[in-house]
Amino acid sequence: MTSPTSKARAAVGLPAGNDPARIGRPASGPEFSALAQASILIIDDEPGMRNFLMRTLGPRCKHVEEAADTEEASRKLDKNRFDVVILDNIMPGKNGVDWLAEQRAVGFFADAILITAYADLDTAIQALRAGAADFVLKPFRSNQILNAVARCLDRLQLQRENYVLRYALRASSDRTFLRDNLVGTSPATRTVRETIARVAPLPTSILLTGESGTGKEVAARSIHSLSDRADKPFVPVNCAAIPPEMIEGELFGHIKGAFTGADSGREGLFLYAHGGTLFLDEIGELPLPMQSKLLRVLEDRRVRPVGSEREVPVDLRFIFATNADLQKEVEKGRFRADLYYRLNVMQIRLPLLKDRGDDVQELATIFMNKLSTQLGMPPVPIDGAVRAALASYDWPGNVRELRNLIERTLILGAFPDDFAGPRNDGQPATADSLADLERRHILSVLKETGGNREEAARRLGISRKTIDRKLALWNG
Repeated sequence: MTSPTSKARAAVGLPAGNDPARIGRPASGPEFSALAQASILIIDDEPGMRNFLMRTLGPRCKHVEEAADTEEASRKLDKNRFDVVILDNIMPGKNGVDWLAEQRAVGFFADAILITAYADLDTAIQALRAGAADFVLKPFRSNQILNAVARCLDRLQLQRENYVLRYALRASSDRTFLRDNLVGTSPATRTVRETIARVAPLPTSILLTGESGTGKEVAARSIHSLSDRADKPFVPVNCAAIPPEMIEGELFGHIKGAFTGADSGREGLFLYAHGGTLFLDEIGELPLPMQSKLLRVLEDRRVRPVGSEREVPVDLRFIFATNADLQKEVEKGRFRADLYYRLNVMQIRLPLLKDRGDDVQELATIFMNKLSTQLGMPPVPIDGAVRAALASYDWPGNVRELRNLIERTLILGAFPDDFAGPRNDGQPATADSLADLERRHILSVLKETGGNREEAARRLGISRKTIDRKLALWNG
């Protein structure tokens, strides 16, 4: 027979946390692995209940705090960030549902589990409207509250991963094949790799510089993977890809009703990266008003969601990247000087592919093997003539252009003529011959795309401005 509690929960779409089938579920195992990194706040006026929950959650969670009333809980929220709040509904003063509704309105994003001895349909509806993710009927067993917390953590993790994935998919796919490591044995690559190994364990912010396509995200992921935050989120964000009017809400998050279309509150990317690394690519494209807000986050380690009155503490490591000369941007008034000096504590410059010697051959082989498997096509042999052309080419699009060349070669079944034929005179390539090779290569890609400069730039791994500049030079 279905209990009134189960009916109430089902009526509002909440999971059946107290169903008998769940009571026998063991309070250990893989399903509870997320608890080890969780931060929990317990709010209950009964000392016995707080002690029971502390004994149940304390040994399994990273951090657990308790509050005897909602006023104490509010103070704790101002000082710390929690993943899940376990909240009693009936308490002296303000009840749990009313307090939760107030907190949602000022920027409280953690999941809340309501514990109550009175679970009718009206209570369930009020809990849902206030923003509760689950509720558990008193009295309950330890595995019931552990199940509820584990469900919340699983849902939060999935939500954050999906949100972050939107930004990760916009990033270069080079990292998929290079597996977060800088490939190569050239002196330039070894120097970068050694520098990364020295700075990765430190909490210092890093500024990665270098032209487009040199592998700045791969370097950032290497830093993250070698740090003590390696098991925490790595959140890549391309500042140039987010419209200026949206970037504050995306980074800082927002409360419900903060602006038109904000139908619900949401954590931003700063908070999604909590405990891990936030990689802000193309930092030079950040609008000036946002630069001052970023500076404050760097100094205070607190973020204020759009529309919120509360600043939320955040613990993360910043890695920045740019292909611009930020010093010149400061001189032109397009980048804040105080932010520049705050970012430029430790700068690592990524070398051009043309300056990496035999690395181009190793990278070409890796891309050929991986992409042929991904596309389901046979690898195209990289013979001596091709290797000579790869070594002599200028690579304006760097590693990204090389990857795109290999992918295009696999699709066509052969390297473009520019890379397949030897020089007739057998002499080393000159500056003029390299310039001619670059010209013929870019023009051939433009021909393949029907003159579409945006698509040609994407395939080449260079900017549209570079193509425009080259064409103007050649047509001049």
